[in-house]
Amino acid sequence: MSHVKIEAELDRSKLGWFKRLRRRLRILYHSQAPAALRFQATVLLVDLAIIAFFVAAPVLRGQEAFLWIDYSVAALLFIELGARALASTDIPRWLRQLPVIVDIFILATLLAPTVFYNLGFLRILRLWTISQSSIVWRPLHKRKLGAYQETIQAVINLLVFIFVVTGFVYTAFVNQDSGIVGYVDALYFTVTAMTTTGFGDIVLPGTFGKLTAIVIMIIGISLFVRLAQLIFRPAKVHFPCPQCGLTKHDPDAVHCKACGHILNIPDEGR
Repeated sequence: MSHVKIEAELDRSKLGWFKRLRRRLRILYHSQAPAALRFQATVLLVDLAIIAFFVAAPVLRGQEAFLWIDYSVAALLFIELGARALASTDIPRWLRQLPVIVDIFILATLLAPTVFYNLGFLRILRLWTISQSSIVWRPLHKRKLGAYQETIQAVINLLVFIFVVTGFVYTAFVNQDSGIVGYVDALYFTVTAMTTTGFGDIVLPGTFGKLTAIVIMIIGISLFVRLAQLIFRPAKVHFPCPQCGLTKHDPDAVHCKACGHILNIPDEGR
């Protein structure tokens, strides 16, 4: 009987340690305490360093140390994903979120770089998954700069699109009578296609190349227009109307433009 009691106590102690770990991680990822904010800033810096590696990967791929860096990044991403999973209150639900699915796919490309060689350009989607995290936006809101969130998100979406398309063009059309002989050529073509400049010195061959250029132009122009709207239109504040629920209003609005209800928008300048 004493042996059974000892095993039960050990099980309870292990369970208590696991619960404490999850509680600690939840605080670090979601709290606004000074220690938690420092932890979140460190995680963000590590993520930005990983993204820098993804951007430079096509150039570094021929280096001897590339695989070591690749597996080191995979280890960091695995640890970070595990920590985020433990910090969540519902792990199965967390695993079904699109940013998490994308991160798991990116981890797979890192663990098997030769198998997923042609899909390596999708690793830059890590920048998009980071932009879906509150860790990025919490400092802005803390400094009352939340009005710039949509503009920054539009810039991130544009950058992600540029580098994803550049990687795809480089992977699919390099050395195929297109004029693309390096990663910079693919980046150059992507930007000229997005801006509809069309110098004509680099042209993707065949019907597939033409369809690719059409898609780049349509989506690229849409992202540029969206970014221009956010930059040049009057700034809006987020304040839900108590009556109709409209969330965006002019900073000096007194009445809701949808229902006319009187608003009491806090003045962040005070």
